[in-house]
Amino acid sequence: MFSLALAAALLTTGPVETAVTLPAEPAPLHGTLLAPEGTVRAVAVILPGSGPTDRDGNSPQFGLSAQPYRLLAQGLADRGIATVRIDKRGIGESAAAGPAEADLRFTAYVDDARAWAAEAAARTGQPCAWLVGHSEGALIALAAADGHEDRICGLVLLSGAGRPAGAVLREQLAGLPEPMKAQAFHALAELEAGRTVSDTPPALAALFRPSVQPYLISWLALDPTALIAAWDGPVMIGQGTTDVQVGVADAEAMAAARPDARLVLWDGVNHVLKTAPADRAGNLATYTDPTLPLAPGVVEDVAGYILQF
Repeated sequence: MFSLALAAALLTTGPVETAVTLPAEPAPLHGTLLAPEGTVRAVAVILPGSGPTDRDGNSPQFGLSAQPYRLLAQGLADRGIATVRIDKRGIGESAAAGPAEADLRFTAYVDDARAWAAEAAARTGQPCAWLVGHSEGALIALAAADGHEDRICGLVLLSGAGRPAGAVLREQLAGLPEPMKAQAFHALAELEAGRTVSDTPPALAALFRPSVQPYLISWLALDPTALIAAWDGPVMIGQGTTDVQVGVADAEAMAAARPDARLVLWDGVNHVLKTAPADRAGNLATYTDPTLPLAPGVVEDVAGYILQF
């Protein structure tokens, strides 16, 4: 008898998507494994950017729905590369794994990335996994790779900052009026030195509130150029030229610290890896359009680099 289950299996073609769970405290972490049809040639973990960014690269709270990670995973699967894309602690299905804000440290995301890499490799029978970090995920990938060359095949850093977070924050806060600017810069200097502060401007409570300061201290201590220089494995740096959040100078700074890295600049490509104009309104319009494909060259360059090794 030709069963319905067998018929369904025979009719199913293309990549296979499977929910995956990673044991963690205080609750499990969740993600999606997308495995190619046929032989798995490599596996990668896609690490999300900052804020409430989910495994697909969306932030529903802000109406952002470009789904760049889902599109990247699908493109890589078509080329024989499996991916695990994840909901980080406190986000999406991993919401219950998020600790109280005062207890969160950047190192938690780093440790989770290492655990996901081990899980991805084990599930696909690979000796190691690649880390594909986007935006803040690029910094997480760099920190996770440090000292773990045996379990991480290589890094792909997409739209990642090439400066410590303190430098980026100072740039963003440079337009504040005095004396607020001086107070903000003093607070940053203290946090960079590992000390919490109490005399912060009330208008900047969202940035410097006491409960977030331990996290800021753990984050501000990281220098992407120092981390990439210390990493001995393969690394690709991908950056769009119309990215309004991270600039080409950031990618070039990381490449200068690792002259043997592959630097790829995508002309007319923005932060969510879509073809976009330089003008801000037109650029940001792509953040809410899931029907737009990834820009030509993004998937091809990432896959081509990974499959060299």
